[in-house]
Amino acid sequence: MAVEDTPKSTITDDQITTNPKAPDNADLEEGEIIDDDDSSATSKPSSAALVNQPHHPLENSWTFWFDNPSNKSKQAAWGSAIRPIYTFSTVEEFWSLYNNVHHPSKLAIGADFHCFKQKIEPKWEDPICANGGKWTMAFPKGKSDTSWLYTLLAMIGEQFDHGDEICGAVVNVRRAQEKISIWTKNAANEAAQVSIGKQWKEFLDYNDSIGFIFHDDAKKLDRAAKNKYNV
Repeated sequence: MAVEDTPKSTITDDQITTNPKAPDNADLEEGEIIDDDDSSATSKPSSAALVNQPHHPLENSWTFWFDNPSNKSKQAAWGSAIRPIYTFSTVEEFWSLYNNVHHPSKLAIGADFHCFKQKIEPKWEDPICANGGKWTMAFPKGKSDTSWLYTLLAMIGEQFDHGDEICGAVVNVRRAQEKISIWTKNAANEAAQVSIGKQWKEFLDYNDSIGFIFHDDAKKLDRAAKNKYNV
Protein backbone atom coordinates (compact mmCIF):
# COMPACT_ATOMS: atom_id res chain seq x y z
CA MET A 1 0.00 0.00 0.00
CA ALA A 2 1.75 3.09 -1.20
CA VAL A 3 1.83 6.31 0.76
CA GLU A 4 1.79 9.53 -1.24
CA ASP A 5 5.00 11.50 -0.69
CA THR A 6 3.44 14.81 -1.75
CA PRO A 7 -0.10 14.70 -0.36
CA LYS A 8 -2.91 16.91 -1.56
CA SER A 9 -4.63 19.40 0.71
CA THR A 10 -8.01 21.07 0.69
CA ILE A 11 -6.57 24.16 2.38
CA THR A 12 -7.63 27.19 0.38
CA ASP A 13 -6.82 30.18 2.61
CA ASP A 14 -4.06 32.11 0.84
CA GLN A 15 -2.97 33.63 4.12
CA ILE A 16 -2.16 30.19 5.44
CA THR A 17 -0.62 28.58 2.38
CA THR A 18 1.59 31.42 1.16
CA ASN A 19 5.10 30.35 2.10
CA PRO A 20 7.84 32.99 2.24
CA LYS A 21 11.22 31.92 0.89
CA ALA A 22 12.95 29.63 3.34
CA PRO A 23 16.53 30.34 4.37
CA ASP A 24 19.37 27.99 3.53
CA ASN A 25 19.70 25.56 6.45
CA ALA A 26 21.89 22.94 4.83
CA ASP A 27 24.73 23.43 7.31
CA LEU A 28 22.73 22.93 10.50
CA GLU A 29 23.12 19.99 12.84
CA GLU A 30 20.23 17.58 13.37
CA GLY A 31 17.51 18.99 15.57
CA GLU A 32 18.96 22.52 15.51
CA ILE A 33 16.94 25.66 14.93
CA ILE A 34 18.52 28.25 12.68
CA ASP A 35 19.85 31.10 14.77
CA ASP A 36 23.03 33.07 15.28
CA ASP A 37 23.67 31.64 18.71
CA ASP A 38 24.25 28.04 19.72
CA SER A 39 21.14 27.35 21.79
CA SER A 40 19.96 24.43 19.65
CA ALA A 41 16.25 23.55 19.76
CA THR A 42 15.23 26.29 22.18
CA SER A 43 16.34 29.18 19.93
CA LYS A 44 13.76 31.73 18.81
CA PRO A 45 13.71 33.35 15.38
CA SER A 46 15.17 36.83 15.17
CA SER A 47 12.71 39.52 16.18
CA ALA A 48 13.64 41.32 12.96
CA ALA A 49 11.99 38.49 11.04
CA LEU A 50 8.62 39.36 12.59
CA VAL A 51 8.56 43.16 12.32
CA ASN A 52 7.14 45.24 9.48
CA GLN A 53 4.93 42.34 8.36
CA PRO A 54 1.15 42.33 8.05
CA HIS A 55 -0.36 40.27 10.83
CA HIS A 56 -3.04 37.69 10.10
CA PRO A 57 -4.16 36.29 13.47
CA LEU A 58 -4.94 32.62 13.88
CA GLU A 59 -8.07 31.47 15.70
CA ASN A 60 -5.85 29.80 18.33
CA SER A 61 -2.30 30.34 19.51
CA TRP A 62 -0.01 27.31 19.17
CA THR A 63 3.22 26.22 20.83
CA PHE A 64 6.03 24.17 19.32
CA TRP A 65 7.58 21.68 21.75
CA PHE A 66 10.74 19.62 21.25
CA ASP A 67 11.76 16.39 22.96
CA ASN A 68 15.51 16.21 22.39
CA PRO A 69 16.77 12.59 22.21
CA SER A 70 20.15 13.66 23.62
CA ASN A 71 18.42 14.72 26.85
CA LYS A 72 16.51 11.47 27.31
CA SER A 73 17.54 8.72 29.67
CA LYS A 74 15.96 5.45 30.67
CA GLN A 75 15.77 6.62 34.27
CA ALA A 76 14.02 9.91 33.48
CA ALA A 77 10.24 10.15 33.73
CA TRP A 78 8.39 10.09 30.41
CA GLY A 79 7.95 13.61 29.09
CA SER A 80 10.54 15.16 31.38
CA ALA A 81 12.74 16.13 28.41
CA ILE A 82 9.95 17.92 26.53
CA ARG A 83 10.31 21.68 26.50
CA PRO A 84 8.46 24.51 24.75
CA ILE A 85 10.26 26.35 21.97
CA TYR A 86 8.01 29.19 20.86
CA THR A 87 4.34 30.18 20.79
CA PHE A 88 2.87 31.74 17.65
CA SER A 89 -0.49 33.37 17.05
CA THR A 90 -0.27 34.74 13.48
CA VAL A 91 0.31 33.30 10.02
CA GLU A 92 3.54 35.29 9.70
CA GLU A 93 4.93 33.97 12.98
CA PHE A 94 4.17 30.41 11.93
CA TRP A 95 6.10 30.68 8.66
CA SER A 96 9.01 32.46 10.35
CA LEU A 97 9.26 29.54 12.78
CA TYR A 98 8.61 26.78 10.26
CA ASN A 99 11.29 28.11 7.92
CA ASN A 100 13.81 28.19 10.76
CA VAL A 101 13.50 24.66 12.10
CA HIS A 102 14.62 21.35 10.71
CA HIS A 103 11.86 19.27 9.20
CA PRO A 104 11.31 15.67 10.36
CA SER A 105 13.69 14.14 7.81
CA LYS A 106 16.53 16.21 9.28
CA LEU A 107 15.82 15.54 12.96
CA ALA A 108 17.88 13.11 15.01
CA ILE A 109 16.56 9.60 15.53
CA GLY A 110 14.48 9.53 18.71
CA ALA A 111 13.34 13.16 18.40
CA ASP A 112 9.71 14.15 18.99
CA PHE A 113 8.49 17.49 17.63
CA HIS A 114 5.09 18.75 18.79
CA CYS A 115 2.70 21.55 17.88
CA PHE A 116 -0.07 21.98 20.48
CA LYS A 117 -2.62 24.63 21.28
CA GLN A 118 -1.26 27.14 23.76
CA LYS A 119 -1.55 26.06 27.41
CA ILE A 120 -1.97 22.38 26.46
CA GLU A 121 1.11 20.30 27.22
CA PRO A 122 1.82 17.27 24.97
CA LYS A 123 1.50 14.85 27.87
CA TRP A 124 -1.08 12.28 28.92
CA GLU A 125 -1.20 13.96 32.32
CA ASP A 126 -2.36 17.29 30.94
CA PRO A 127 -5.99 17.68 32.08
CA ILE A 128 -7.18 18.56 28.57
CA CYS A 129 -5.42 15.53 27.04
CA ALA A 130 -6.17 13.09 29.87
CA ASN A 131 -9.45 11.73 28.48
CA GLY A 132 -8.36 11.86 24.87
CA GLY A 133 -6.56 9.73 22.36
CA LYS A 134 -4.69 9.93 19.08
CA TRP A 135 -4.83 9.09 15.39
CA THR A 136 -1.50 7.95 13.91
CA MET A 137 -0.06 7.73 10.40
CA ALA A 138 3.21 5.96 9.57
CA PHE A 139 5.70 6.97 6.87
CA PRO A 140 8.94 5.50 5.54
CA LYS A 141 12.04 7.11 7.01
CA GLY A 142 12.56 10.60 5.60
CA LYS A 143 9.15 10.75 3.88
CA SER A 144 6.96 12.64 6.35
CA ASP A 145 8.04 16.26 5.75
CA THR A 146 5.22 17.28 3.43
CA SER A 147 2.58 15.44 5.46
CA TRP A 148 3.82 17.11 8.65
CA LEU A 149 3.48 20.55 7.04
CA TYR A 150 0.01 19.79 5.67
CA THR A 151 -1.07 18.50 9.09
CA LEU A 152 0.10 21.73 10.72
CA LEU A 153 -1.65 23.86 8.09
CA ALA A 154 -4.90 21.94 8.51
CA MET A 155 -4.77 22.38 12.29
CA ILE A 156 -3.81 26.05 12.54
CA GLY A 157 -6.02 26.91 9.56
CA GLU A 158 -9.02 25.35 11.38
CA GLN A 159 -9.80 23.00 8.48
CA PHE A 160 -11.33 20.28 10.67
CA ASP A 161 -15.07 20.27 11.34
CA HIS A 162 -14.31 19.27 14.93
CA GLY A 163 -11.22 21.41 15.38
CA ASP A 164 -12.24 22.22 18.95
CA GLU A 165 -11.55 18.54 19.74
CA ILE A 166 -7.91 18.77 18.61
CA CYS A 167 -5.14 19.29 21.16
CA GLY A 168 -2.22 19.21 18.74
CA ALA A 169 0.05 17.01 16.65
CA VAL A 170 3.42 15.33 17.05
CA VAL A 171 5.93 13.79 14.66
CA ASN A 172 8.05 10.94 16.09
CA VAL A 173 11.33 10.24 14.30
CA ARG A 174 12.54 6.68 14.71
CA ARG A 175 15.20 4.53 13.09
CA ALA A 176 12.90 2.62 10.73
CA GLN A 177 10.06 5.10 10.19
CA GLU A 178 8.41 8.37 11.13
CA LYS A 179 4.95 8.71 12.66
CA ILE A 180 2.61 11.67 12.82
CA SER A 181 -0.18 11.68 15.39
CA ILE A 182 -3.07 14.04 16.08
CA TRP A 183 -4.08 14.19 19.74
CA THR A 184 -7.70 14.88 20.66
CA LYS A 185 -9.60 15.74 23.85
CA ASN A 186 -12.57 13.40 24.21
CA ALA A 187 -11.77 9.89 23.04
CA ALA A 188 -15.28 8.65 23.84
CA ASN A 189 -16.81 11.06 21.32
CA GLU A 190 -16.64 8.58 18.46
CA ALA A 191 -18.40 10.75 15.88
CA ALA A 192 -15.94 13.61 16.36
CA GLN A 193 -12.88 11.35 16.36
CA VAL A 194 -13.95 9.49 13.22
CA SER A 195 -14.65 12.79 11.47
CA ILE A 196 -11.16 14.05 12.34
CA GLY A 197 -9.53 10.84 11.14
CA LYS A 198 -11.41 10.84 7.83
CA GLN A 199 -10.71 14.50 7.13
CA TRP A 200 -7.04 14.13 8.00
CA LYS A 201 -6.67 11.30 5.47
CA GLU A 202 -8.42 13.41 2.84
CA PHE A 203 -6.20 16.44 3.46
CA LEU A 204 -3.05 14.32 3.09
CA ASP A 205 -4.37 11.95 0.40
CA TYR A 206 -3.30 9.09 2.67
CA ASN A 207 -4.61 5.74 1.45
CA ASP A 208 -3.72 3.31 4.25
CA SER A 209 -6.02 2.57 7.17
CA ILE A 210 -5.30 4.52 10.37
CA GLY A 211 -6.28 3.72 13.93
CA PHE A 212 -7.30 5.69 17.03
CA ILE A 213 -5.95 4.67 20.44
CA PHE A 214 -7.28 5.93 23.77
CA HIS A 215 -4.58 7.48 25.98
CA ASP A 216 -5.90 5.45 28.92
CA ASP A 217 -5.27 2.22 27.02
CA ALA A 218 -1.81 3.38 25.97
CA LYS A 219 -0.90 4.16 29.58
CA LYS A 220 -2.10 0.79 30.84
CA LEU A 221 -1.12 -1.48 27.97
CA ASP A 222 1.72 0.42 26.27
CA ARG A 223 2.34 -1.16 22.84
CA ALA A 224 -0.36 -3.77 23.42
CA ALA A 225 -3.06 -1.08 23.24
CA LYS A 226 -5.57 -1.75 20.47
CA ASN A 227 -7.23 0.68 18.08
CA LYS A 228 -10.76 1.64 19.15
CA TYR A 229 -11.64 3.31 15.86
CA ASN A 230 -10.35 2.77 12.34
CA VAL A 231 -10.83 4.74 9.14
